[in-house]
Amino acid sequence: MKYLIVGLGNIGPEYADTRHNIGFMILDELARQESSQFFNMRLAYYTEVNYKSRTLHLIKPTTYMNLSGKALAYWMKELKITAENVLVLVDDLALPLGTLRLKPKGSAAGHNGLKHIELTLGNSDYARLRFGISDHFPKGRQVDYVLSGFDKEEQPELPALIDRSIEMIKSFATIGTELTMTKFNR
Repeated sequence: MKYLIVGLGNIGPEYADTRHNIGFMILDELARQESSQFFNMRLAYYTEVNYKSRTLHLIKPTTYMNLSGKALAYWMKELKITAENVLVLVDDLALPLGTLRLKPKGSAAGHNGLKHIELTLGNSDYARLRFGISDHFPKGRQVDYVLSGFDKEEQPELPALIDRSIEMIKSFATIGTELTMTKFNR
């Protein structure tokens, strides 16, 4: 069984460790834990890890957030992976920090990366792991907020949340979306 795990984010040092790059951060840690490294390939940084006789193909699109669908579509076709076996890792302003939600499908909810994926695929029928980043920003400062780093008081929580996200990815690949939602969504 093959799975495509897509961490959304932006390339470049100025975006490293920002709220918007949590998808990259989760995949970086998963690759580190599995002693795997990313390679710059077509439209994405790519690596794969094996878990319980499943192959997890991990991509971090190099297309920037707003064109994420281009990389996703390319790798789905290249690897012959159907939408049921795709999981997109995305930051979510509507959820408080510490909240992780797996959903089998849903709307883009204003997220430009998800909007482009929806536009490219022609539907929103793919699973997504929404990582809550809170919404503590002044009116009109949303872009600055998502492109900023996590606050000093939030940083100690990140390793455990990233590890839990990795558990959810592995669960998605072994027991599926519904059972993973039952086990992890609160």
